[in-house]
Amino acid sequence: MFVFLVFPEDSVLSLVSTHPLEKRIDLKEKFDVVIIGSGLGGLVAANILAKEGKKVCVLEKNNQFGGNLQTFVRDKNIFDTGVHYIGGLGKGQNLHQYFQYLDIMDDLKIVQMDVDAYDKITFENDPVAYPHAQGHENFVIQLAKHFPEEIDALQQYVEKIKEACYQFPLYNLEAGDYSYGEALLTLKAKDYIDSITQNVKLRAILAGSNLLYAGDPEKTPFYVHALSVNSYMESAWRCVKGGSQIAKLLVKKFRSLGGTIQKYQEVNRFNFEEDQLVSVSTTKNDTFYGDQFISNVDPKLTLQIVGKERFRKLYFKRIQSTESVISSFSIYIVFKPKTVPYNNHNYYHTKTTEKVWTTQEYDEATWPEAYLISMNEDTKNLGYAENLTSISYMRFEEMKPWTDTFNTVAIENERGEDYEAFKARKIEAYLSEIEKKFPNLRSCIQSVHASTPLSYRDYIGCHEGGMYGFVKDAENPMKSFLSPRTRIPNLLFTGQGLNMHGVLGVTISAVLTCGELLGRDYLIARIKERLAAKEQSL
Repeated sequence: MFVFLVFPEDSVLSLVSTHPLEKRIDLKEKFDVVIIGSGLGGLVAANILAKEGKKVCVLEKNNQFGGNLQTFVRDKNIFDTGVHYIGGLGKGQNLHQYFQYLDIMDDLKIVQMDVDAYDKITFENDPVAYPHAQGHENFVIQLAKHFPEEIDALQQYVEKIKEACYQFPLYNLEAGDYSYGEALLTLKAKDYIDSITQNVKLRAILAGSNLLYAGDPEKTPFYVHALSVNSYMESAWRCVKGGSQIAKLLVKKFRSLGGTIQKYQEVNRFNFEEDQLVSVSTTKNDTFYGDQFISNVDPKLTLQIVGKERFRKLYFKRIQSTESVISSFSIYIVFKPKTVPYNNHNYYHTKTTEKVWTTQEYDEATWPEAYLISMNEDTKNLGYAENLTSISYMRFEEMKPWTDTFNTVAIENERGEDYEAFKARKIEAYLSEIEKKFPNLRSCIQSVHASTPLSYRDYIGCHEGGMYGFVKDAENPMKSFLSPRTRIPNLLFTGQGLNMHGVLGVTISAVLTCGELLGRDYLIARIKERLAAKEQSL
């Protein structure tokens, strides 16, 4: 469900096909809604509004549609930039229902991960790989094999997960009350996990996949932890040949609904007549007119493009000062054929149980202190891994020598030899760390590639390459809750900058945004009607 926000550093081969006859636009044509950015939030919003008869235009600055759904090719291998696995796609589960409504579920090529261990949590100097299993009851059963004396704590934990998720109506495809309550918003994830068990290792195992949400012991609310892990507990899936298929299907459906979508259209100006937003212009000097506008771009950048003079000082300052989540460094390894057995699960590794909440606080000598490993199976040699992606935290401050550079497929530039040397040094440190857990890995490598926080910043425009939008802080819970409505009446936000990140979180953000235009209760009712009609037709 929740995505990892990393991008290839060099050129990217687009796997989201360009429409063979790209629709010509009369630049004086007026749209009901203009959407800036074709990330998942923008594409879902576009499809929802087009289904409701709206005339919609989507503008994308890059070569490839999909934002964090993008894929790229290295050494003839497909790698995901973000979607390494997805939760909640079992029949009747939340994301399955949303994707059914969007008419893409039946066309997805996915495989279910290991039911008894979709994730494995590991530590240095401990040979055991501790499982996170699919199914709430099975989650308890599999961990209780290692901690039989902690079964009550494990049962309490999964019940609390379900209870927290139930309080978010759109997570359950319900309208309902959106006043979540102070108790839910201010409960910290670490505090709750520590309260149910004194077992230090079990605490670390339950928090072991916190790369999913960049967990912070002093800030991260329990609801963020719960929403991040629960969908995987329900069911966990890999996309065959990459998550870009989600974007492909959404673009195809959108076009079939009469929608207009254009790439290489980077919005750099919002145009007003007096105080009314009437159009946006792009770096190609094209102008697109609309009644409503939705930004799927980072809220900080959106406000900067609009211009601070258009907003009240307190509102502009609040958005710009909200803390963004840490960024990441990733390596992408292509294996020699038939050298590495395929694992139908991920590994979340931390050096020690004591560091599980604080691996963002690394230094040069200790980096990386935690990492995720995710594999793709070689479809020509089943049972073997074709490639591996590994992700770790990296603070944007390490990019300081190159922050003035910019490099994408649309605008290609070199960052210099010192930057390449930096990457090479980090790759070596990373491989040395992985080899402690997976000896002889290097002998299986055909090629290795890397990306840094600059890639995500440049491709998506997220502030300092942040992985998951804004930091959620249990001490100040409302600061990072961003309304879809801005201070400009016909400009709205969507995407991971609203409330929650990830495939499910961003899909829900699009529903939330569209609910502002269509009516939330009306939209939920329409989604349920369409789902019921689909069920009857089967």
